[in-house]
Amino acid sequence: MATYPLEAPLPHGFPVILDTNVVLSLWMFEDPALLRLRNAVEADALMLFTREDCLTELTRVLAYSQFKQPPERQLEIAAVYRARCTLIETIEAPACELPNCLDRDDQKFLEVARDSKACALLSRDKLVLKLGRRPVIASRFAILTPERFQALLP
Repeated sequence: MATYPLEAPLPHGFPVILDTNVVLSLWMFEDPALLRLRNAVEADALMLFTREDCLTELTRVLAYSQFKQPPERQLEIAAVYRARCTLIETIEAPACELPNCLDRDDQKFLEVARDSKACALLSRDKLVLKLGRRPVIASRFAILTPERFQALLP
């Protein structure tokens, strides 16, 4: 099985997709373990892609009561992330079919990675990470934890 080749250090402008939990880790929780990744994003060293449905999910999740985020903070996080991303459109008839995620909410991130021709999708979701071993995905883009990905940063 071929896997998508990633070599350290990654070039400037490396195309990446962040799932919602990674976005939360970077901007809401400000996870100190991901400081290098956040710095790379904020320095525009990575090219982030997303779609409107991904941004809608982020907005919905930021409003979860357990996170206790005031509305102003929710808007700020969503706006900061949106400003860093290049929006792509949904492709109705993709050239490559992807395996289905058990959690349908995760499917859109695989589609964004495929349709944007990103090189990596960052996630901590074990089921999404497992899909990264499927040949149809592994030959097109890598699915990595943010911790593993940031180890490839210069």
